Amino acid sequence: MCSILKTKRHWNASLEISSQEGVMSRAKRLRLRKELKDEEYVVEEVIDKRIRNGVVEYFLSWKGFPASENTWEPEDNLDCPDLIQAFEMREKKANHRKKRLERDGLHGFDRGLEPQEIVGAMRSNDGEVKMLIKWKGCEEADVVPAKLANERCPQLVIRFYEQRFQHNSCTHV
Repeated sequence: MCSILKTKRHWNASLEISSQEGVMSRAKRLRLRKELKDEEYVVEEVIDKRIRNGVVEYFLSWKGFPASENTWEPEDNLDCPDLIQAFEMREKKANHRKKRLERDGLHGFDRGLEPQEIVGAMRSNDGEVKMLIKWKGCEEADVVPAKLANERCPQLVIRFYEQRFQHNSCTHV
């Protein structure tokens, strides 16, 4: 699986160079830029896609670099068709799932998603406790009856209440 960028990453090389060396001569800066330009970088993952000024760009993470070094790169500079294809497949599945959910008007556990976290709880006007649940692989959260959450994801309910109890408990004896 070849995942190499054929040209330099489009990070601001002058900022990187100046922060590494402090103030340096123009000749040294140009020499370092040339060295950076000639290097090849291994793409770890394709994270996102956009079209800017008619050019398809991918947001990439790099092997051996922290997330703060992720960059947008033009598709023409990339030689990682396997990673691009995997990203496009993930996007296609996510878009298909989203369209199906919108079409079917499903809500809560009926969407067939796995709960990730309970992010809130509230009591409705009729006295019923409801929970706001965040789902794995989905940005939207749903309000569901606490009784249903107790049945379908009891460990998440316990964790939610334990976190609130620990946060609100008194440390005085």
